[in-house]
Amino acid sequence: MLYQVPRLAAVDHSVLDEVTHMRRELRQFVQQSPMKWTADLRRSLTASAIAASNTIEGYQVDPRDVADLMDGEREVVDASEENKRETVAYQQAMTYIQSLWNVEDFEYSKGLLNALHWILQSHHADRPAGQWRRKPIFITAAGDPHATEYEGPHEDKIPQLMGELVDWLNHGDLDANPLVRAAMAHLNLVKIHPWIDGNGRMSRSLQTLLIAREGVLAPEFSSIEEWLGMPGNTWDYYKVLREVGGSVYSPERDTLTWVRFNLRAYHQQSQRVRHRVQRSTDCWLRLDEQADRLHMTERQITALHEVAMTGRVRRSRYEKAEGLTNQQATRDIQALTRAGLLTPIGNTKARYYVAGPDFPRSVLETADRRHVISDPYQQ
Repeated sequence: MLYQVPRLAAVDHSVLDEVTHMRRELRQFVQQSPMKWTADLRRSLTASAIAASNTIEGYQVDPRDVADLMDGEREVVDASEENKRETVAYQQAMTYIQSLWNVEDFEYSKGLLNALHWILQSHHADRPAGQWRRKPIFITAAGDPHATEYEGPHEDKIPQLMGELVDWLNHGDLDANPLVRAAMAHLNLVKIHPWIDGNGRMSRSLQTLLIAREGVLAPEFSSIEEWLGMPGNTWDYYKVLREVGGSVYSPERDTLTWVRFNLRAYHQQSQRVRHRVQRSTDCWLRLDEQADRLHMTERQITALHEVAMTGRVRRSRYEKAEGLTNQQATRDIQALTRAGLLTPIGNTKARYYVAGPDFPRSVLETADRRHVISDPYQQ
């Protein structure tokens, strides 16, 4: 038996309607905007999601360093080898998920889930990857290594429970809102806890995949992993999982609190993405307006835009983004530096560039523009 989709109240349907409206607005923007604008934003959102989901599990890598790792720039990232491995593995899993969002003959299977788990965990030589656990699993309470917070179902029940979950993913509750189904997929997988390690990230990845398969927005605009990785939200995430899931596998428990937690996450992350999209667009337009005055080419705007939005740019990143040779990229960056638009930090391969003394203040002010995140259940 699986945890069941709850009956929603009028307020829940209202929140869902608002989320749907925001996501449709984002879809329209993405479809109408130049590819260059949205490609940079997609990369940034993906890096933030990876960084946040790994942070929940204790692996700390700055989203900007995640973006560098996504570009293959392993040597320049100042992080432990363990954190780098975890980041690269999760990025590979996310890349695979992103490739599945529009596959026509797609279906969920045990093999698919184990393959995703293998991508995520195969770099751990001491842990089996891509296969169900063969021993009990206990989640330890924070601060007390002798207290069990959650005990997963017996390992002998895993094949049957995962069979039920896969069947539900393909055929169950298809009349429910896709965002609700995605939340329930997350809950069921994390409570079955079918693997020795990586269950949290796999559950969040599965949720992202279900949202993406809905087809409204690409995965990087749909994931709530960045929201879940924010400190206060992470605490609430574990709290609601404890309250709803119980201390042992208890699929008869009411799941409305869990679904409402996710609806709030969808709503607030949509607000965040909408604001980021608007800031990104406005920064690009302001840079474009000043291109002639600053003697910038259109492609050099890409480098300055990344500095405005993330705080820095690497020559190698700019080279790949614009499809340039090493010589062309170096020449462009040096010109921007001589003009006082960029300032170099560090030496050799680790060097990156930040805003210089003559970087347009109006652009930086636009990038730093603040906004208020509202709680849809307290309006």
